[in-house]
Amino acid sequence: MTLASKPKQKKTLGNCAHSALQKHLKKTVKWEAAVKKDKDPEALHQMRVGMRRLRTTVTSFAPALDLPKAVSNKNIGKIARCLGNLRDLDVLKETLENIYRPRLSRKEQEQLQVALDVLKEQREDALSDVKATLKNERYKSLKGKLQEWLEEPTYQPLGNMAIEQVLPDLLLPEISEFFLHPGWLIGTQLQETEIVISKNWKAAKVEQQLSEKGETLHSLRKQAKRLRYQMELFSDIYDEPYTAYIEEIKNIQEILGGMQDSVVLAGWLTHALKSDVQTQFPTLATLLAENRYQLWQQWQPLQERYLKVETRHEFHSMVLDTGNRG
Repeated sequence: MTLASKPKQKKTLGNCAHSALQKHLKKTVKWEAAVKKDKDPEALHQMRVGMRRLRTTVTSFAPALDLPKAVSNKNIGKIARCLGNLRDLDVLKETLENIYRPRLSRKEQEQLQVALDVLKEQREDALSDVKATLKNERYKSLKGKLQEWLEEPTYQPLGNMAIEQVLPDLLLPEISEFFLHPGWLIGTQLQETEIVISKNWKAAKVEQQLSEKGETLHSLRKQAKRLRYQMELFSDIYDEPYTAYIEEIKNIQEILGGMQDSVVLAGWLTHALKSDVQTQFPTLATLLAENRYQLWQQWQPLQERYLKVETRHEFHSMVLDTGNRG
């Protein structure tokens, strides 16, 4: 006798949201104790990522969810930023000590130690803020209320709709912001209706552009990160081309992030030592400029690809083609 198999349950917007919220809350809480002990920088990194992905899930699925007031984008954002401040200092320390210090002269290494002492004091303050945040009512309420909701979830009417039916409408607004971002046009010229990328720039020209337009590129980096996190929520629903686009967006995010991190590092040193980086660290200033120039060379082919009409049409068509997957 053959038993009839149960029909496969259709994924809804609601149960997809529930699964993602459960996953990212679990990851966040998992690393909490290790962050408080402050023994492993990786714990802080993982908890920060967990909070960021939790925030993306809450905002992405907002039309389908009926969440407690404590589980808000605003509350998650404040906690994530506190973790991020500490994590940024850890990354700065690691970069200075492991990547750049071995390549500096003895004099510059001595100067760098002065800066690292300042960084240590800043980190102690940031760590105190993190420990206080993980003890305060906002964080406790976020955890408790979200856990209660996961046990007895409630949804908006849209939560009952099949994920394939509404998924493109969830993704396309973020994709549109990504493609319409002014950062794509930095270093380009408009010839009639065609956008042409200015190539073969000397290092000085790149530095000028980054000085004038660096914040815009950083904004594009943040938009790429938001889009990547949102797309990763649905990577099991689409086919391989979707995954390939996620990897490209991650690459864009990392390249633009590398340029921004280099600028931030120089600015932090200037502020910490109250002196121009070029004066105090001529070798380091040269290394940072070389790094930015190399990253610019990596950025331009991706910029050119994503400015093409064909790439944008293909991207949109892929998102619209949810078919009968899931």
